[in-house]
Amino acid sequence: MLPALLTEVPGPASRAWVDRLAARECPGITARRARRAAAIGTADTDPIVWAEAEGENVWDVDGNRFVDLCAGFGVASVGHRHPAVVAAGQAQLARLPHAMGDAFPDPRRIELMERLCALTGQDRVIFGSSGSDAVEAALKTAFLATGRRRILTFDGGYHGLAAAPLAAIGYHVEAFQQPFSALLGSFADRAPYGGGLQDLSAYAAVLVEPLQGRGGMRAPPVGWLRSLAEAAHRAGTLVIHDEIYSGFGRTGTMFASENPADPCPRPDLLCVGKALAGGFPLSACLGGAAVMDAWGASRGEAIHTQTFLGNPVGCAMALAVLDVIEDDGLVARAHATGETLRERLRRTSGVHAISGRGLMVGIHVADSLAVTRRLLENGWIILPCGEHAEALGFTPPLAIAEPTLDAFTRDLQDAIALSAPTTAC
Repeated sequence: MLPALLTEVPGPASRAWVDRLAARECPGITARRARRAAAIGTADTDPIVWAEAEGENVWDVDGNRFVDLCAGFGVASVGHRHPAVVAAGQAQLARLPHAMGDAFPDPRRIELMERLCALTGQDRVIFGSSGSDAVEAALKTAFLATGRRRILTFDGGYHGLAAAPLAAIGYHVEAFQQPFSALLGSFADRAPYGGGLQDLSAYAAVLVEPLQGRGGMRAPPVGWLRSLAEAAHRAGTLVIHDEIYSGFGRTGTMFASENPADPCPRPDLLCVGKALAGGFPLSACLGGAAVMDAWGASRGEAIHTQTFLGNPVGCAMALAVLDVIEDDGLVARAHATGETLRERLRRTSGVHAISGRGLMVGIHVADSLAVTRRLLENGWIILPCGEHAEALGFTPPLAIAEPTLDAFTRDLQDAIALSAPTTAC
């Protein structure tokens, strides 16, 4: 359904809830109006406060209906509150909400491992709760498998903010890393994304997003991923694909690295998350047996685990998500809808470039921050992306309706025009 607004945005109820938020949440988390904490320099606009979501829509606490063009950071690829995913979670919650990580597994965890390995061609799985968890598991695996202690990452890459992934970040490096530099290792080097390849023989792994998300919804030049993999394997270096954002149909193929127009070898390690469980915090690092078995057999005290590893509810929901993607043909739909969107954007004045693939699209406009705010005020949830906020990151539910695209591009055109600087006559 299209946006339907009952109040200004944010409305009075959202503002009241954010007042309460400001009194309790660490100020470095959610951007809020400056009048609440001017001394520490918070933003001068409040967020809306979500109350309910379904399909492509979100309702705030004021009853305003929005269209979520972010799919909740890419999580709701099958749509918010998909009935099959909710039913699977509720059924599992009623039966077994929690097992015991590495100590006692449950059937849903085993079934999901089997399903993911069949889907990706990998052999082994390490579950986590966040994208950062999956990346950390991949880095540990690479160190164990190669005996080397350095990795190569790329400018614009975003791999999460836990300590090891933060050391490997290539996006807003100074802002994210500098406050915590004393806590971080110096095991990561960075190279230009899509640039010339260097000698990789010193590295345990190269860590790369086949299509960068937060870095601007940008793909590398054709053939670059293949050349990177070939150079890595000649050097005995592992290839880690971070498909936490781009996986599970988002780019019009099941994984971004499977683009038929730009094929590349299967990665040695694959990190997935976000859309995996339709809203439940679940991630996974997958790899081949030869690489993963470098961990050795557990002796009863796992050297990498967590309390909620392979949570039964998350695994049940993830199995349902994979069913929905397959049964509803969402991979092909993302490809087709992405092409439709590009056709409309090419006719939209003020859009000066379009990046990405499928429904992982960067809409490059001037003053994306102002455009983002005007769109929110008209019922569209979308966020800037790129090192310099040079684009709008369009990652909606994969079943987004074409009439919604039509309405969005009309409102986008108006938001761009209203955000353009005026010249005095």
